[in-house]
Amino acid sequence: MKKALLLRSAIVAALGGLLFGFDTAVISGAEQTLQELFAGTYESLAATMSSFAFMGRPGFWHGCTTASALIGTILGAWLSSKPSDAFGRRKTLSLLAVLYFVSAVGSAFAWDWWSFVISRFIGGLAVGGSSVVGPIYIAEISPARSRGRLVALFQFNIVFGILLAYLSNYIIGKLNLGDVEWRWIFGVEAFPAAAFYFLLIGNPLSPRWLMTRGRAEEARDILERLGAENVAQEMQEIQESIKLTHHSIGEPFFRRMYLKPILLAFLIAAFNQLSGINALLYYSTRIFELAGASADFARLQSVIVGATNLVFTMVAIAIIDHFGRKKLMLVGSLGYIISLGTVAWAFHAERGGAIVLGCFLLFIASHAFGQGAVIWVFISEIFPNRVRARGQALGSFTHWIMAAAISWTFPMIAAKSGGHVFAFYALCMVGQLVWVIRVMPETKGISLEQIQKRLGIE
Repeated sequence: MKKALLLRSAIVAALGGLLFGFDTAVISGAEQTLQELFAGTYESLAATMSSFAFMGRPGFWHGCTTASALIGTILGAWLSSKPSDAFGRRKTLSLLAVLYFVSAVGSAFAWDWWSFVISRFIGGLAVGGSSVVGPIYIAEISPARSRGRLVALFQFNIVFGILLAYLSNYIIGKLNLGDVEWRWIFGVEAFPAAAFYFLLIGNPLSPRWLMTRGRAEEARDILERLGAENVAQEMQEIQESIKLTHHSIGEPFFRRMYLKPILLAFLIAAFNQLSGINALLYYSTRIFELAGASADFARLQSVIVGATNLVFTMVAIAIIDHFGRKKLMLVGSLGYIISLGTVAWAFHAERGGAIVLGCFLLFIASHAFGQGAVIWVFISEIFPNRVRARGQALGSFTHWIMAAAISWTFPMIAAKSGGHVFAFYALCMVGQLVWVIRVMPETKGISLEQIQKRLGIE
């Protein structure tokens, strides 16, 4: 019974990851419709901003529409820690569920470009907050022996949510809903968002958060309900970690001492997005149509891409502690270079169809097996305890900034260069391969304290 409560609570909290993935990918099914729908608005905004280089192009404003959620994600990730600490992890997750719901309904009923962008921005706030608060909550309710597997549920659900978004887009596309099709594409997210909110009511509060608020007896009761083997020892460890956090809370982060992990976190997060992964997730339908697929079959190909992502994420999670982070990154980097390079050639030679689909399946498999599985594990390992939270925040912030930049600029670059944009991404992945071989340390099977010493941190 106790294990059932723990598993149920972790699964429910991980639904924030499912909504995260769904919200990220769902726009791919309506992206081209939105470009046609708001074409007049883009022209007007471009004319108004014509003296500001890129802002004077309609493609810039279409990229803004697509990236509006990611802009909210950056802010959500940055701000979510304050309500999480003040009101608790569970209540913050409930608030994020409300934001997901408001975003879905607002996007579905948007009456102009501004209302749509604002609604998507609100969804981005929820995504950013979920990426921080969800894993924290799961980690804080989980016993040490199963913490890794339970926290991995969040990453699994992100990928599962992406697959569901592609599948939802495909099914809605088959219903021939006409002019309101794009509204259903966004509005359907309201149903899992509402379910997330009501299911959270049955979740216990985080025992660690309760301890920080001086509510030790409530924390003890919840630990017992969750099946902790040695409640007294776990409470002592929580108390010691709280003392350590308070002791180091004023220590500066940007110091020479932490230069190596800061650069490692920044570069792995930057390379993650320089692969072009978000361009594929957001513009997959358009890319497949450019390669010669019909609109209907392009959406089906996106579903296949989502399924591939899910399968290879599961494989990587299963073996990451056996093969190590560096080997997964090496394999992923080579897969990136081969797939992106071939896609660039296919567009240049006007060889689309099966070649493009096959290469994108290799691309998504390479991402899921390498960067997708490694990035958050690696960032969490390379910083010492006293600044780990700020190190993770740096990695997350870099990731979302780069994601917004890639998604925003892809329409303009693709319009100007065609398939050459994939050659650019391939070149960036050559840079990642060199970085992995020459710079990236292996952290498999090494204690956090030993990693700290190997990076020269005292």
